Amino acid sequence: MAYDGLVTGAMAVYLNGILAGGRINKIYQTDKEELIFLINAGREKHQLYISANSGHARMHLIEEDKEQANPQNPTAFCMLLRKHFQSGRITSIQQVESERIIEIHVDHNDDLGFSVSKKLTVEIMGKHSNIIAIDVASGKIIDSIKRITPDLSRYRQLLPGLPYVYPPDQNKVSFYTVSTEDLSRIMEDGSQSLAKALVSGIQGVSPAISQEICLVAIRAAGPKTEALTAEALHKVIKGMTDSIHTGDLKPVVYVDKDRVPIDFHVFPLSDAESLLDKIVFDNPSSAAEYYFSHKASSNRIRQKSADLTRTLTTALDKLYLKTQRLSEDLYAAENAEPYRIYGELLTANLHKISPGASKVTVLNYYDDTEVEITLDPRFSPSQNAQRYFRKYNKAKTAVREKKIQLEEANHSIGYLESVLAYVENAGTLEEIEEIRQELAEGGYLRRRKNDNRHSKSKLQPYAFTASDGSRILVGRNNKENDHLTLKTADKKDLWFHTKDIPGSHVILSTQGQKPTDEAMIQAASLAAYYSKARNSSNVPVDYTLVRYVKKPSGAKPGMVIYTDHKTLYVDPIKEL
Repeated sequence: MAYDGLVTGAMAVYLNGILAGGRINKIYQTDKEELIFLINAGREKHQLYISANSGHARMHLIEEDKEQANPQNPTAFCMLLRKHFQSGRITSIQQVESERIIEIHVDHNDDLGFSVSKKLTVEIMGKHSNIIAIDVASGKIIDSIKRITPDLSRYRQLLPGLPYVYPPDQNKVSFYTVSTEDLSRIMEDGSQSLAKALVSGIQGVSPAISQEICLVAIRAAGPKTEALTAEALHKVIKGMTDSIHTGDLKPVVYVDKDRVPIDFHVFPLSDAESLLDKIVFDNPSSAAEYYFSHKASSNRIRQKSADLTRTLTTALDKLYLKTQRLSEDLYAAENAEPYRIYGELLTANLHKISPGASKVTVLNYYDDTEVEITLDPRFSPSQNAQRYFRKYNKAKTAVREKKIQLEEANHSIGYLESVLAYVENAGTLEEIEEIRQELAEGGYLRRRKNDNRHSKSKLQPYAFTASDGSRILVGRNNKENDHLTLKTADKKDLWFHTKDIPGSHVILSTQGQKPTDEAMIQAASLAAYYSKARNSSNVPVDYTLVRYVKKPSGAKPGMVIYTDHKTLYVDPIKEL
């Protein structure tokens, strides 16, 4: 999400036009990193939402009434804000240069009735996001929603009583004041692409908007232009700056085919325009609210599934490391033939070896070459020979054992990768709970005390209707895949699954009839969509009759083998 300096600037200009002169009536802290200000501006009432959450820090107006989310016992930081800002009047809302920092300046009466100036500085900087209350006269921090101690940062502390210091500018120039000379200097850096150079040299420029600046400049220069000039780039940047300062913008939210927001910006993004649908808004606040509110459900799902993702990722990392070490051990064991030869050569030349020798050179009668064999001086020549034979026999046993262990580890990897794909593709909290139960039954998670071990799945497979009227069923998880393929489907139905990619089992019900090519492509597209390859294209999908799909004895849920299959190459599509 590109909440960069340009979005921040446009938001500050818009909010200043709406809220400047308004009075702060109430302040709520609905979460440990989120604030809501209820503001009366003229005859209008507004809710200003501010978040310092590392995953979705932002600032915009909201329509949803969140007053009921106010906790009964306010936090200490909330009480402090009420003391210093509640009933105050907003004088201005400004961006700091072109950084992702917005300052809300407030005039507030102190305990003696004198007017004092305070400001709330909102830093929208990913994991470093913060909300800091500052006394303007002294420049000192009153408090911050996240206190940064010397243990957390040696370079910049945010603690009550300390002078507030802006984050380092990294020697970048402001987007709004960049000159052609600055751009010429930035363009001289030949170590990286122009788009990356703009990101490295200009405040608040994200990779997406940097790419857009270059594309707009290229289009404006015409097809005959051999190279971009600093003047061409400056013209584009100047136009964007004017649009931000005047509010002449049409912010865009880009959504995927499921209408899930993917990105938003105050300027159109050419790369996103070619791939995604878009919704145009009249102001940046409405665009931001739409983007984040429609992301809320998916955010809740991610929060609920975070422990599952973490558990699965940790288990997979251990298995990947295990398979690497097993492969190395297997390679070494399979190349242990020299141990046997060394043992035979030592046995044949015992009379030539002096006791206590550390090495000996003998003739290898297999290829008529001389070979030097390392010895352990602590043992006799015959004992050294027996040691090499034991190494050889141990390696032969290791080959058998390592192959079995490697096969088991690869099966576990395939299973856990499929579960991780289901977690990533889950669309409801119920699906997450089903996956959690499956992992608990498999011993990967501890059972919760309130789990009902005998409860049956309440979820049903996804059901679709193909263009020819055929029914298509898609499993939501591994347990459901087993039930769908092995118990629900008819032996004459068609079974689909992505080739060597974790994903759902898909059944195309044929009713004993030959399915149409279009229905088969649609079923294959669903198999690609409900797999780890959802965001890919030209995905290989195997299909065969259900009768040719078998589950090996002792296999993990969802794991099957199949024969007599063919392969289709399709793009993941959910809509039929």
